[in-house]
Amino acid sequence: MTSRYPHVFSPLKVGTTTIKNRILMGSMHTGLEDVPNAAERLSAYFVERAKGGVGMIITGGIGPHPTAGNGAKLVDADDVAMHRQVTDAVHEAADDVKIVMQILHTGPLAGTPDCVAPSPVKSRIGRYQPNELTEEGIEEQIAAFARCAALAKEAGYDGVEIIGSAGYLISTFLVSKTNQRTDRWGGEWANRMRFPVEIVRRVREAVGKDFILVFRISAMDMLQEGLAWDEVVSLAKALEAEGVDVISTHFCWHESFVPTIATMVPRAAFAQVTGRLRKQLSIPVITSNRINMPSVAEEVLARGDADIVSMARPMLADPDLVNKAAEGREDEINTCIGCNQACLDHTFTGRLTTCLVNPRACRETELTIAPAAAKRKIAVVGAGPAGLAYAVTAAERGHAVTLFDAAEEIGGQFNYAKRIPGKEEFYETLRYYGRMLDKLGVDVRLGTRADVDTIKAGGFDHVVVATGIAPRTPPIPGIDHAKVISYIDVITGKAEVGQKVAIIGAGGIGFDVAELITHAGKSSALDVDVFAKEWGIDFKNHPRGGVTGVTPEVATSGREVTLLQRKETPVGQGLGRTTGWTHRITLQRRGVKMVSGADYVKIDDAGLHAVVGGDPVLFEADTVIVCAGQDPLRTLHDQLEAAGISSELVGGAFESAELDAKRAIKQATECAAAA
Repeated sequence: MTSRYPHVFSPLKVGTTTIKNRILMGSMHTGLEDVPNAAERLSAYFVERAKGGVGMIITGGIGPHPTAGNGAKLVDADDVAMHRQVTDAVHEAADDVKIVMQILHTGPLAGTPDCVAPSPVKSRIGRYQPNELTEEGIEEQIAAFARCAALAKEAGYDGVEIIGSAGYLISTFLVSKTNQRTDRWGGEWANRMRFPVEIVRRVREAVGKDFILVFRISAMDMLQEGLAWDEVVSLAKALEAEGVDVISTHFCWHESFVPTIATMVPRAAFAQVTGRLRKQLSIPVITSNRINMPSVAEEVLARGDADIVSMARPMLADPDLVNKAAEGREDEINTCIGCNQACLDHTFTGRLTTCLVNPRACRETELTIAPAAAKRKIAVVGAGPAGLAYAVTAAERGHAVTLFDAAEEIGGQFNYAKRIPGKEEFYETLRYYGRMLDKLGVDVRLGTRADVDTIKAGGFDHVVVATGIAPRTPPIPGIDHAKVISYIDVITGKAEVGQKVAIIGAGGIGFDVAELITHAGKSSALDVDVFAKEWGIDFKNHPRGGVTGVTPEVATSGREVTLLQRKETPVGQGLGRTTGWTHRITLQRRGVKMVSGADYVKIDDAGLHAVVGGDPVLFEADTVIVCAGQDPLRTLHDQLEAAGISSELVGGAFESAELDAKRAIKQATECAAAA
């Protein structure tokens, strides 16, 4: 079946070796690298992906020097043993898979007072002002990269990737904003690029020719005063001349105000930049960012935009993605939806990385899905994310599962999320679950409201209640006014929305509703040109940093919307660490007003009356939309208990605070794995 993907499954010569296909598992720092004595867990994580068919794996970032800020390091011979366990495990599991170690020095983002940079310029997102490197310090860092690469070879890696992007140490030498030196390491471009070029020269000398050397370059850093296109090209050519085997293109510094990997970003939006650079080089080039299905990878390769496609988070979501593509089982791929909730949000808050749609990711030794010792007949009531996860996992283990839902389609709250512009990827998760229910033989009964009699008649050994939530109606005088509608009626189009709108509740649902009712035109997630206009990117002319510097163009419905919350904290503070800011900025650009500390008084013909900061305020509104939280829907559970039938609660029915698909799928999967 690989004929569907001829480019994906063609081998490629890289340096003195060959990789079996063009899909690379890109680098992700999972946190496992930082855990002492975690070689077994890290090995299991990589082995599962290696067995899944990927051609090459790049590890999470490993620090070459004590100032690198990584818990994970490879700085001396004592560190080799742990890495050797990982490489031996991968090569034993799949001897045709290459594993490459990423060397990462985080520079001013190290999160330690000892952090270093070419100049003492504090990053917008850095904790400390970095210490300026002396000439001797620069030499020490270059030597550390070379030593780290040599140790990686000793540890059994097939190569190393040097990351020179994202606002980490190497990239701060390249950009004049962060490199204000006047010696031979700063000033004119030839001096600013000296540091990475010298690192590559020393690394190649240290490891010899028969060792893969990848350099990750910032092809478009989405940063005012970032790299100019001619600088990107000249750096790539200089690195090729010094012995780099592959150039990997990266987009965006972490401090940039442009999203590059969130679900609102179109698939393969940045591959065109890689394609332009590829024409300038004679070595293979890797592209990345929002390439989450084999069909997208094939299109990118067929267009000539890259020689290799990096799929990092998709390998968290489904370690068997490549094998499934090769075997014609694309509809069984558990697609990465770009939500960031369990991967990057965890990484940037110091928690172990995993995946919303695959809670086994990075927990392969803890959360095992093994055949059940005793097969049982299980009823799952509710086909939202929790019910779907439970049903599929239990069926995988061999249980006979019947899934009930009163609705005519599976999905629960995901059926609302998928309708929000920018969240179209949620359709993929429901496609995956639908296919797996069918494949595993789950008896799916939609349009069926299960009750006590239904359960009794079924003769089930175990009952799982995943009935989800009921939207909460706050006790505000006038809440039954004709202008008050629920978020469900808004999202499903059952209610008309006026010109002036007040939204009660500024959690994730409130933001989604505000996005929906202020949106106009195409979804930026489905159109690269719209996305570029909304975020001020100029793909055609590639100005310095890739950004125009002018106010982005954001289409709007023209509605006057106020988003309110009771909490005194800033509106949107509870949204995801790596995506919340994108939602806030988008709504602000559409003129949405955000009000915190609102004490709701009443709703009448004039609108929503509230007290804010001790002062009475009238928010004139034609429509008041309620997004004020939710309560667990446990009616069936209580009825079953009263009838003497025990049941297990999962998902929103178990805990409804802040609708949380990550928590629901994780809990349901864990419960089913133990059933």
